[in-house]
Amino acid sequence: MDDLILVTGAGGFIGGHLVSELRQLGHRRIRAVDIKPMEEWYQVLPGADNRQLDLRHLDACAEAANGARQIYNLACDMGGMGFIETHKAECMLSVLINTHMLMAARDARVERYFYSSSACVYAAGKQTRPDVAPLKEEDAYPAMPEDGYGWEKLFSERMCRHFREDAALETRVARYHNVYGPHGTYEGGREKAPAAICRKVIAAQRAGADEIEVWGDGQQTRSFMYIDDCLFGTQTIMASDITEPINLGSDELVTINHLIDIVEDIAGVRLKRRYNLAAPKGVRGRSSDNTLITQKREWAPAVRLRDGMEKTYGWIYDQMTVPVASRRVYS
Repeated sequence: MDDLILVTGAGGFIGGHLVSELRQLGHRRIRAVDIKPMEEWYQVLPGADNRQLDLRHLDACAEAANGARQIYNLACDMGGMGFIETHKAECMLSVLINTHMLMAARDARVERYFYSSSACVYAAGKQTRPDVAPLKEEDAYPAMPEDGYGWEKLFSERMCRHFREDAALETRVARYHNVYGPHGTYEGGREKAPAAICRKVIAAQRAGADEIEVWGDGQQTRSFMYIDDCLFGTQTIMASDITEPINLGSDELVTINHLIDIVEDIAGVRLKRRYNLAAPKGVRGRSSDNTLITQKREWAPAVRLRDGMEKTYGWIYDQMTVPVASRRVYS
């Protein structure tokens, strides 16, 4: 518990939750790093070694990795479909972060290195129907991932593999499938579908409107993993002997229309839907095949989508309507 753990991307959604979780588990030395000024971090843990560093640069990675025994590399430039479809070059530049972090980890003799990949690495031809077959790990090849962001993630997975083979750096890679929950982006263009839908429903209620805009026709399908399941799965994979990239996600497949149904039910409203077929919408269908992680680690998501969305909605509602001093605490 006295070993130094580095979490990069700690000012972001998953990274902030992970720093908090590690401290709750009793880890006493945590270094939290993000490119954003600390006043823009989603969560700042007092007592952690909090640093603002641009990890696209090797010297910053060396500073971050110095003395660390384990590294959770969650840092990247990303967002929902509205961001990654229009910022492909920016997403690709995140390859500098993982490349330089791997080099710094090797030089610092880090014992174990976790990389957060994405379901966006999966071949587009496997995701053309709403009733998509759950994606297995081998479905990433032959390669045709999401342009920009997906290619960066797939390349970085290979970098982790080759540093493990050539430099004896123990690397672990999880392919995250649509993580959601409180303390994340819900406006500004980087938000993902669960948070965006919550925001739209709340905004419609507050404005007295009777409709919301939906990107696509609402029939596209996804699975969504609550943050608590992501944190537990991440640490499970980090501690395991699983060296190849592995899925970490929910297999509870839903349409975007059904996700809206859930949020409307939580909010106690029914709204008209104005479908914007020209908006970014991503692949037609995507879900996680959890066979491998179930076999190797007996892991399965524990939080139902309805329950996780209720917590997410409550947190976003408070951000949009409640004075800071009166807001509730969400985990």
